[in-house]
Amino acid sequence: MEHRRGAYRKAGVTIGYGDQSAELKHIRADDPDGQGRWSFSSQQATLRRLDKAFNAFFARVKAGRTPGFPRFKGRGRFDTVEWPKDGDGCRWDSQPHHTAATYVRLQGIGHVRVHQHRRVLGTVKTISVKREGRHWFVVLSCDEVPAAALPATSAVAGIDMGIAFLVTTSDGEHLENPRHLVASADRLAAAQRDLARKKRGSKRRGKTVARVAALHAKVRRQRLDGAHKAALALVRGYDVIVHEALKVTNMTKRAVPKPDGEGGYLPNGAAAKSGLNKNILDAGWSAFLTVLSHKAESAGRELIAVNPANTSRTCSRCGHCAADNRLTQAGFRCTACGFPAHADVNAAINILRAGLALRDAAQAA
Repeated sequence: MEHRRGAYRKAGVTIGYGDQSAELKHIRADDPDGQGRWSFSSQQATLRRLDKAFNAFFARVKAGRTPGFPRFKGRGRFDTVEWPKDGDGCRWDSQPHHTAATYVRLQGIGHVRVHQHRRVLGTVKTISVKREGRHWFVVLSCDEVPAAALPATSAVAGIDMGIAFLVTTSDGEHLENPRHLVASADRLAAAQRDLARKKRGSKRRGKTVARVAALHAKVRRQRLDGAHKAALALVRGYDVIVHEALKVTNMTKRAVPKPDGEGGYLPNGAAAKSGLNKNILDAGWSAFLTVLSHKAESAGRELIAVNPANTSRTCSRCGHCAADNRLTQAGFRCTACGFPAHADVNAAINILRAGLALRDAAQAA
């Protein structure tokens, strides 16, 4: 990063991935016992990540959004190293001592024993080593993974994402939202207060940083585990699943300030919006939809995304759409025909109908 910044500041020259990759060859040749001992492909992968970060920055600038200049990642923040190809600087399931244990061989490091928690399917394509707090993980990306198609159920469902319930189906079933961050809020707050009192650079601060990171990592694991279980239940029960095409990044933006023209600001509901954003992110909608997509593809299920506009305001019986139809978070009563329903179930039915209409239109085309 400093190479790019320095070249632009001093000479007005923009450095790209090709320039840095070519220079890397000379750096490795001049320092065979330092940079030269590590995998060239892995170092190139790091340069590609840097190039991707700068490309995203320039795209935000052109789009008129808040750019957010790429941040330098020191050894305390650089948590993932990738090898783009198994056998090029790394080797999965290498057996140095002819034992039953599993090892990964990394260039410049040697053989590292791995606790393999499940069988690897398909052909290993890329290997990444990731650090979470004090723990290290090997992440494998595989090609030609055999599909595990499930028996047909002839059932279809629309699902509505929410905060009170993570998922509500058009059949009226609710999947609970565990709210893992809320459950860990007190311990996180205490750890972060403890962190604020520690002197920067001290060993005690380093230990406290690791403790805070471990608490956040536990919340992430719990949230991902819940997403896997909820997605698996849906995939096992339905052949066709219709969901909303949610743009979570846009939904969790902060409230826009409203100047009052006198140097101050008008009330804009920022506190309420901040709480809603926190609850949405704690629910993990994006992670759930990603997991659902992967499981549906593997199981041979059909997944359809529809526009979420007005699904919660439209009556699933008569089709009347009005904001007054939604009485409360859970209450729905149509102002035209008087149809009462659970608001999330009503929305899930509308989502299902929209998805089936899209499928029929695509098949007719």
